[in-house]
Amino acid sequence: MSDVADWWRTSIIDMEPGRIHLRGQPIQDLIGTLSFAEMIWLMVRGDSPTPAQARLFEAALVSAVDHGPQAPSIATARMAVTCGLPLNNAMASAVNMLGDVHGGAGEQAVELYHYIAASKHPLSEALDQWIADRGKIIPGFGHRFHKPVDPRAPRLMALVADAVSEGACDGRFLEIGQTIEAEITQRKGQPLPMNIDGATAVIYAELGFAPPLARGLFCLSRSVGILAHAWEQTEQGGRNKGPTPPQYRWTHDGD
Repeated sequence: MSDVADWWRTSIIDMEPGRIHLRGQPIQDLIGTLSFAEMIWLMVRGDSPTPAQARLFEAALVSAVDHGPQAPSIATARMAVTCGLPLNNAMASAVNMLGDVHGGAGEQAVELYHYIAASKHPLSEALDQWIADRGKIIPGFGHRFHKPVDPRAPRLMALVADAVSEGACDGRFLEIGQTIEAEITQRKGQPLPMNIDGATAVIYAELGFAPPLARGLFCLSRSVGILAHAWEQTEQGGRNKGPTPPQYRWTHDGD
């Protein structure tokens, strides 16, 4: 039986008939006392955030819930329900669209911030080395749609500054993010401000989340928008809606 009992090992949940403990705490003590954001923190981290940390964490989760049907993940959810899929399948299809290009910039920005923080060189040299290793696109800065400023980023940065003053974090990654923004703006000769991915990455780095968790947390956040759009499309109806209206044709490159 020890072979069976040890097949999975977890410190997250202990359960038997009539008893459910999550991270050592009875579920009935958590229900009605923890917010959903605090519950995410507890499950992932194993401890509880301070009130100031919880406010900052929740702000990051709220900020990235939706970006409209032009986002591939949201479009996928809406298309899926017009193909007859139920909500759970539509949500799964949409979350599976969140990869390195669409949905991965937050994780990459946290990696960048840690890379700069660990470098013994001035930021400009460290950034040059990052570009040499990872390519010219700097994750977390600039936006193809929101110009000149992504409206979410300044608000989040103001909340990070508040959190620093409250002792929730030390501001190290806030300073790194802002210095990168100033450096690449100077190099480009035009504003290249922080976007939502760079801003939430500052928060997740400040709060001590590992880079891969930034993508997982983004998936949780964006799932709210995915669900909302999938349900709205379910109520609107429609059958077999593709990415473009039928009267628009694709470009054929063959003979």
